[in-house]
Amino acid sequence: MPVIKSAIERMKTNEIVRKRNASEKNEMRSAIKRFEKASADGAKDVEKIYRDAIDAIDHSKSKGLIKTNSANRKKSHLAKIKNTL
Repeated sequence: MPVIKSAIERMKTNEIVRKRNASEKNEMRSAIKRFEKASADGAKDVEKIYRDAIDAIDHSKSKGLIKTNSANRKKSHLAKIKNTL
């Protein structure tokens, strides 16, 4: 455990940020899974779910949770699924 006050405060801040990042990354993964499931089931609102998944990926990329190439790879994967429908 740190003794210096600024180090203690930084530990608290890091924990808050870690939880927020995990939550946002989890939301992105859930959006991708929702799209994959909707496209497999043949849902009617696949286009809206696709846009939501792309937005979630772009949001994670802009926050620095995933790298640019990773985001592009995920979006390409989703586009490939969408185009096969």
